[in-house]
Amino acid sequence: MPFVSKRASEDASNSGSSRDGYLNPHNLDDGDKVRFSLLQEAPFECFLLWGHEDGNIKAKKPFRFANDPSPEDIDHKLGEKYVRPLNRDGTAPEPVKLEQCVAVYNHEMERVQVLAWTQKTITGQFDAISQLEDYEDAFLDIDFNLSRKGTGTNTEYNLTPLNRKKGMTPSIDEAWKEAKKTFKLERLVDGGDPFKESE
Repeated sequence: MPFVSKRASEDASNSGSSRDGYLNPHNLDDGDKVRFSLLQEAPFECFLLWGHEDGNIKAKKPFRFANDPSPEDIDHKLGEKYVRPLNRDGTAPEPVKLEQCVAVYNHEMERVQVLAWTQKTITGQFDAISQLEDYEDAFLDIDFNLSRKGTGTNTEYNLTPLNRKKGMTPSIDEAWKEAKKTFKLERLVDGGDPFKESE
């Protein structure tokens, strides 16, 4: 069974280092790599748009939607404080992107994180690896290395499957068992923390 949904696979074919709770590929530097283990059988999908405060492009905030939003949905969610940025060319609004989010165990940080990505090349590599006979039924029993090469529009990501790091399964299982008590990726759509319920 493919790891990514048909929608994500089609979206991909059309074409790190991070805060403690998140592993975002774009935060990896040129030449960096990170080793992780998947903790969920399938990613949570949503649509991502970054907005910034009106008059302050450095004050960015992610806005997520359960479904592909209309311009009216975007305006409503951004409210009066945030605006939608323009694309790189400055010719049109920044497009909304399909985002994949999944719980992972980051081996370097020795903790559970959310791997969140919009890069179609990463989605395509997950899709291809998940359909290889050696891995199709063992996706949660192996590790992955995600590496970055280049910067800006010349960035390339490479996803490599690896045998599970020897002796790590009990530590991974224990960390996930603890995190799972309050973990819910769906909270991201409302701007919440996937690791804890809002107070």
